[in-house]
Amino acid sequence: MHGKQKLNLFSFTMIVVGLVIGMGIFRTAATSAKHAIEPSVYFTAWLLGGFFALCGALTYAEIGSRYPVTGGYYKIFSYAYHPSIAFAINCIILISNAASLSGVALIGSGYIAKLFPSFIQTDIDKALLSCAAILVFYLINLRGLRMSSRAQNMLMLIKIGMIVVLILALFFPHQDVAATAAVASTPVPEMSWIQSLGVSLIAVSFTYGGYQQTINFGNEVDKPAKNIPRGIFIGIAIIIGLYLLANLSYYSIVGFDNMKAEKEIAYVLMEKVFGKTGADIFAFFLFFGVLAYVNALLMSNPRVMYAMSNEGVLPKVFSRQNPKNEVLTISLTVFAAMCIIILFFAQTFDKILNFTIFLDCFGMVASSATIFVLRKRTRHLDGTGIFKMKFYPWIPLIFMGAYLFVGISIAMQTPDTALVGAAVLAAFMVIYFISKKLNPAIGTDLSAKDQ
Repeated sequence: MHGKQKLNLFSFTMIVVGLVIGMGIFRTAATSAKHAIEPSVYFTAWLLGGFFALCGALTYAEIGSRYPVTGGYYKIFSYAYHPSIAFAINCIILISNAASLSGVALIGSGYIAKLFPSFIQTDIDKALLSCAAILVFYLINLRGLRMSSRAQNMLMLIKIGMIVVLILALFFPHQDVAATAAVASTPVPEMSWIQSLGVSLIAVSFTYGGYQQTINFGNEVDKPAKNIPRGIFIGIAIIIGLYLLANLSYYSIVGFDNMKAEKEIAYVLMEKVFGKTGADIFAFFLFFGVLAYVNALLMSNPRVMYAMSNEGVLPKVFSRQNPKNEVLTISLTVFAAMCIIILFFAQTFDKILNFTIFLDCFGMVASSATIFVLRKRTRHLDGTGIFKMKFYPWIPLIFMGAYLFVGISIAMQTPDTALVGAAVLAAFMVIYFISKKLNPAIGTDLSAKDQ
């Protein structure tokens, strides 16, 4: 897929920020606080989340520089491991991403429902509104990469503006937290400090996740060896700063105990500072902010299907491009359809959170571990201007350990979710070998290139 349209550094950085900042920060702060036995756990989780994101950014920056190909998040598995692992993990990642998009869209609908309580009441109402947003950006992405990246830039600026407003609320007069501290909150189960940290990190991991998908753009980025690591570094730095300041605002204005009982926590904060009118205006613009996340995932995930199709794992129709604008029409349509189907099955954000993150743990650990294989196989690239992280191998090991810790925490909290996730992974591996038996050519394309 050698297109003529290239993403510059600014556009690529906005994609990084867009992939990470969905609606998570406007919802997961409450979920994380609910599982934190004390404020020190809460803030430690967010600080560690930022540190782990930096470790992941460093790791994926080098992976992207050493292996800058379109659909890289699929290609890297197949390059480093057996094709069956690549197929299984990327299938569950696609499901996880579609579920994540659907869950985030439902959160956005929850905010906009504050403006129209008479018309948007049920989960079906919110699902229909979210479905409309997905369809709009599906149509935008059909116009081509340049059109969708421009929309991404505009929407990301809106979303970042909303977070800045949350932060600036710290400097405006607001109701004293102590005066409302008596509001009943959800009781926290008895846990040790470490256990509480692990469970609190689940929501934090969701909020920080997504930047790894940027390696899917590979050679569609102008000067990838230079701009991929720069875009990731700049994007993650922006995200960490915004997240920490936003959480300080929640903590100072809403109060730690009160946060536990809220869902649309940003609306509560804005209402305390600017009144209901101000909160309504904020919710209106915030709904448009969520569209940036929808757009970013609709841009990145069809490229995974393209890569899988090129290897014969998926039918060739998934690699079909529009000759005029190089859009992966079939892959884009199928992924959008997956999102809409999951949207109507998803009930609440909390129900899909653990399942999504548990699936992500497989992908995060396996994909980051490919750096050890790449370092050996691409030694000839050292000294050629590619990005090469310092403190290797500790950086990727820390990142892998963090997601193992989160995965274990999910398994301990909701063992059924962990069993389902493991079963889904195993099922896709079985599907691969059945398909391989029916079509021996599956997965041989890349193997031949690597020899």
